[in-house]
Amino acid sequence: MNIPEDLKYSRTHEWVRIENDEIAVVGITDHAQEQLGDVVYLGFEDEEGLTIEEGTEIVKGRQFGVVESSKTLAELYAPVGGEVVEVNHTLTNNLETINDDPYEDGWMVKIRVSDPGDLDDLMNAAEYKQFLEEEAH
Repeated sequence: MNIPEDLKYSRTHEWVRIENDEIAVVGITDHAQEQLGDVVYLGFEDEEGLTIEEGTEIVKGRQFGVVESSKTLAELYAPVGGEVVEVNHTLTNNLETINDDPYEDGWMVKIRVSDPGDLDDLMNAAEYKQFLEEEAH
């Protein structure tokens, strides 16, 4: 299982990479895509079904999307709060990218972080690995 050292991780299996000190690039972890299996649908929407797009204010811990596989449907939760500055719409036509390259081309949204303290609640790679081991038991 791939757990890059330079990323932060949430308990709901999203990863975060900070760019330019304020932009959080967000996607799902290798573990998450393995658990899902082949992705058949990705939607950028909140829990009320409203579309998440550039300019949308997103609240940490709230839904920003859904991903469906042949096995299950999973909600995607924002690991940080702020303004969505970019949505990776190319994924909706290239769903295999989520499984093949979750940490690079498989990123989902970019968020301008409104509270840098949000990052303090995320795990580093070693903590995430331990979390996965505990979750497995």
